[in-house]
Amino acid sequence: MPDERLAPLAKVVKTEVIVPATVEFVDIAGLVRGSSQGEGMGNQFLHAIRETDTMVQVVRCFENEAVVHVDNSIDPRRDMETIQIELALADLATVERRRERVQKTAKSGDKSARAELEVLDKLQPSLEEFQPARSLSFNDEERAIARNYFLLTMKPTIYAANVSESTLSLPDENENVAAVREVASAEQSECVVICAQLEADLVDLSPVERVEYLESLGVKSSGVDQLIKSAYRVLGLMSFLTAGEKEARAWTIPQGSRAQDAAGAIHSDIARGFIRAEIVAYADLMRAGSYAAAREQGLLRLEGKDYIMQEGDVVNFRFNV
Repeated sequence: MPDERLAPLAKVVKTEVIVPATVEFVDIAGLVRGSSQGEGMGNQFLHAIRETDTMVQVVRCFENEAVVHVDNSIDPRRDMETIQIELALADLATVERRRERVQKTAKSGDKSARAELEVLDKLQPSLEEFQPARSLSFNDEERAIARNYFLLTMKPTIYAANVSESTLSLPDENENVAAVREVASAEQSECVVICAQLEADLVDLSPVERVEYLESLGVKSSGVDQLIKSAYRVLGLMSFLTAGEKEARAWTIPQGSRAQDAAGAIHSDIARGFIRAEIVAYADLMRAGSYAAAREQGLLRLEGKDYIMQEGDVVNFRFNV
């Protein structure tokens, strides 16, 4: 997870060890028409998608005769529709199987079965029209029931418009990118513009060389960095920081987490023996220049286990086990 705060924080506490938060991306080969029916290695790929928290759909938005497209032409809308249909068909099969099991119990008057059948009645027509389950409105009870099906189209989706290096700095002029953005906007999903070829080249460069290379192309940051940050937003995640002589480190927690839950992200013993959280906002610590100065200025405070963590809190947990 790119975090521009860690290097300055490491200087304040005089450590050379920096440990960023991480996001794990699983590369799943592209689906083809018929994947929901087992075409190609469809079932295997669909199972892999089912185990993820969100999906990133990489959509081709570049022309290159040397890189063959399965349909022999570049059409982002068609490609996105193909994937949507296959995912919806896979979900429809799941819903239909579940309906067969629930209907008999619902007819006997079982309240939980009837509530589940209402959710299935809402899902099935939408999926038959190849609309994603995430586009439907659910109350909290319905959403809890729907989550049990692990539907592919219920997962939040990020669209990555994959462009050529020559057009990366001018995405607004790329009609293919415009098509991807339009679809993403209609779904209230995020869209990130990347150049996969460029990202492959950046891997072999040092951090300084990467910055210089991106600047030469008129780009401020890599597409992968933007993608990681987008995933954080979509998944409702945030980072808090810890810093000492051993390391400066970012930790991942869900937005709205309590201080005791954040302590558990480091170690269960810290959460179990939680006493207080010593907290200072990152910006305040940077202005003060040290923990000691922040304490003298009244910027460092003690919070209890129910304190709601804020993005960029720099924390020292007091605990006793």
